[in-house]
Amino acid sequence: MTTKQFSILVVDDEPPMQKVLYTSLSACGFRVETTSSGEQAVDMIGCRPSDLVLLDINLPGASGIDACHQIRALVPDIGIIMITVRDAENDIVQALEAGADDYVTKPFRFRELVARLRSVQRRKKSETTPEQRVLSAGDLEMDLDHRFVRRAGQQIHLTPTEFQMLAILMQNPGTLVPHGKLLRAIWGPEYGDDREYLRSYVRSLRKKIEDNPANPKYILTEPWIGYRFQDPTTSNSG
Repeated sequence: MTTKQFSILVVDDEPPMQKVLYTSLSACGFRVETTSSGEQAVDMIGCRPSDLVLLDINLPGASGIDACHQIRALVPDIGIIMITVRDAENDIVQALEAGADDYVTKPFRFRELVARLRSVQRRKKSETTPEQRVLSAGDLEMDLDHRFVRRAGQQIHLTPTEFQMLAILMQNPGTLVPHGKLLRAIWGPEYGDDREYLRSYVRSLRKKIEDNPANPKYILTEPWIGYRFQDPTTSNSG
């Protein structure tokens, strides 16, 4: 039985970057196609959908944001990671609102890019399989059916809201979860912009699950954007 080779469409108008990504991602086992414009990307996805799209936000003609909207409409379950040139909150928020699953900022480390791609790949794969009912990461264990959490074998008390928040994060390991998505999932659409309200719950949750809440190893902050759950036993830094 052979393992499915995941396909990636790289959309970037810089030939040297296209070449580097094609060579490096192919060496990692992905099947790679490239194009230099958003219009071509939409046409290619319409003819033969890829599993993942690596999409530059700054493209000639149709912008990466426009292409992201169209690709997401064509193939709702496709994985999309946007490449931004500058670490600007507005660009990233626009990308996420357009349907991107995650983003990386130029210049990026290749290991970080592959980690983001693998994370989206795992999440898309998990969406087609039965939901895992017991989650574990590091010394944390969460039982979704019996609604308890253990840390280093000791049960800890979480409020219903804290439990729901941790469940969302642990079910999406390594994946950016924007502020608005968390707020709407837990409290409803009317709380979509109340970030300070969310931060207070994250601070409380960190006090219960982190060895050092000021230097968290599980719930990582993406400044101005959202949170990312990390399993410290599998993460690679540097």
